[in-house]
Amino acid sequence: MVSRGKWAYAADMSTEQAARRRRALPGVTWPARPSARDAAIAAIITVIEVAASYGEAHPTTPGAYFTPPHQLPHTPDAALLLVAAAGLVLAWRRLYPRLVVCASTALVVAYTLPGYENGVALLIPAVAVGTLAAMVPVRRSVPWAVAVTVVLMAATAANNPLGRFSGGFTLIPANIAVALFAGIAIASRQAYVESARVQAARQAEAEAKRRVDEERLRIARELHDVVAHTMATITVQAAAASQLLRDRPDEAAASLKAIRAAGKDGLRELRAILDVLRSASGGGEEPADPTQPAPGLARLDALADGVRAAGLPVTVTVTGQPRDLPAITDLSAFRIIQEALTNAIRHAGPATAAVAVDYGADELRVEVTDTGRGLSSSAAAAAYVAGHGLRGMRERATAAGGTIDTGPLPVGGFRVAARLPLGRAPATAETTEATANASAPQKATL
Repeated sequence: MVSRGKWAYAADMSTEQAARRRRALPGVTWPARPSARDAAIAAIITVIEVAASYGEAHPTTPGAYFTPPHQLPHTPDAALLLVAAAGLVLAWRRLYPRLVVCASTALVVAYTLPGYENGVALLIPAVAVGTLAAMVPVRRSVPWAVAVTVVLMAATAANNPLGRFSGGFTLIPANIAVALFAGIAIASRQAYVESARVQAARQAEAEAKRRVDEERLRIARELHDVVAHTMATITVQAAAASQLLRDRPDEAAASLKAIRAAGKDGLRELRAILDVLRSASGGGEEPADPTQPAPGLARLDALADGVRAAGLPVTVTVTGQPRDLPAITDLSAFRIIQEALTNAIRHAGPATAAVAVDYGADELRVEVTDTGRGLSSSAAAAAYVAGHGLRGMRERATAAGGTIDTGPLPVGGFRVAARLPLGRAPATAETTEATANASAPQKATL
């Protein structure tokens, strides 16, 4: 693992090998073994440096480089061992960057002071400086680069076979500067990549949190709609049953039956929601009743029957050609109707309700009205702020890309009207005929 300012020490030796070494030489800390990649790179650099240094010490035309009073110095082959050692220590440059800079510089200085031609050998400390610059901050790498430059220039000027300030002397600052800037560029690139990775991780985490919040909100809406509708029906029927139980037990039995049906439907929908949560959490269980249809306009008649059983007469009018709807639109329309009828049961008092569903070419229009006492404009605004019913209907319409209008009617009662966009219906013969007959509503009093 690589990070700016530090490198992880990656030892390849096994635990058993390290234990044997500690037992053999107690108190001795063995250096980490370089990676195969770094060792291979160091070996290649060493071979090139030794070969180039040998060629530099034995030119084919010495007169082209050395003019009196300067002469080509004799370089024994054993001296090239210093160059080889300087190249080999580069294998540890990522594990011990400062130590490698010192070691490579010292070995090249030892090769330079006797007066051997050192033009090629000067590149080895530059490689070490570049690696250090890629691993530590600029404020630390620059002093190291300056120090190495000064040491190499002083050693070269002390016994330069080409003249005190000739040959490789003038190239030392350029070599170190290029290596320093290359290392800084690599460090900047690594910092940028790391920053982009962290930013991407944060964005992914934020997106996951947003999706969790949206799912929680959706489940809260579902729970509110199911519980509010069920409990409103049960409350109304329980009140009626308590009044009829003594004098008219037959009618009380009907109310109790309606309570049982409402409770059963509510439990089924709650079980479906909990099954979704269980599946999402990895429980691996199948839904308790996968054959039950999902809430949608296909269950509109069953909804109307339940509301009627709660004591609120309802008429359902469907115009246009019923067809498959997007899941979000189908569910939103059903929940809006359900919540509007629930509010009518709770607030309208003795009244009737009417549900109108119009399948248009480009949009689905849903309207629920009642003839009860309803809510005043100020009461409706207060209910929107304090409760979840009207606000939930508006949020569902917005989620489906539509709009909703709610408010009291001029002659009494309350109205909820939603417009939800649809994809254009296919232009078939049946669609054309249904459009032509759209002006004749199909009213069904259920």
